[in-house]
Amino acid sequence: MLCVINDITERVRMDKQIARLGQLNLIGEMAAGIAHEIRNPMTTVRGFLQLSKTGVNREFADIMIQELDRANAIITEFLSLAKNTYSNQKPQQLNGIIEYLFPLMEAEAVLMDKRVELELGDCPELMLDEKEIRQLVLNMVNNGLDAMEPGGVVTLRTYAEPNAGVLEIIDQGSGIPDDILDKIGTPFFTTKDSGTGLGLAVCYSIANRHKAMIDVRTGKGGTTFTIRFPQRRDESTNLGG
Repeated sequence: MLCVINDITERVRMDKQIARLGQLNLIGEMAAGIAHEIRNPMTTVRGFLQLSKTGVNREFADIMIQELDRANAIITEFLSLAKNTYSNQKPQQLNGIIEYLFPLMEAEAVLMDKRVELELGDCPELMLDEKEIRQLVLNMVNNGLDAMEPGGVVTLRTYAEPNAGVLEIIDQGSGIPDDILDKIGTPFFTTKDSGTGLGLAVCYSIANRHKAMIDVRTGKGGTTFTIRFPQRRDESTNLGG
C-alpha cells in the first residue's frame, strides 16, 4: 500500500491571490474606460452650480457641490485600481512615512476614544510611492479603528525580514468571520453602511504595484494585516556580498 499526501495550502493561497488580482485588473480596466466620461459632466455641473449660487438657495447649492465632490473622490479611488496607474516609486524609508502620518491617525483615533501606537523597528530602504503608501496606511488604520470598541488600540509595527521590509497593522477588534475573510479586498464588498467597498481593494492594488504581499491573520482578539515589501535589489546584493 502506498499513501501519498500533498500539502496544497500554499497553492490554494496563491490561487486566491491570483483570483483577487484578476478581479482588480477587471475593475481597473472598467475604471479607465468610464471614469473620465463621468468626470466631464460632473465638472460642468459643479461649475454651473458655483455660478448660480446667487440665484438659488445657497444651502442647497452647497449640498449639491459637496455630493459632487464626494462622487469625485469615489471616482479617484476607482481610478487607483487601474492596472496602468502611474506609480512614482523611489528609495524611501517606510518608518518616515508612518511617522509623518502619525499625528493625523492619532487625532482620528482620539475622536473615537481609541488609540494608535507605533512600534517601529529597523526597516530597510524600500522602493515606495509615498502618496500611495500614505493611502494604504490610512485606509488600513481607519478600518482597524472602525473594527474596535472604544478604548481599543491599533498598533503599527515595522521590522526587517530577509529581502523584505514588513509593516503590520494590528487591531483589537472581534476578528473577521470566515465567510467575509475570503472576500477581503474584493471591490465594492463592504460591511459598513456608508462604505464604498473600495478602501481595501485600493490597498491590494497599491500592494500589487509595489510587488508586495498582504497576509491576514484574524481571531477573537483582533486582526493583523501584514504587508511585505520586497527589498531594493541593489541593497539586497550589497548585504549578501
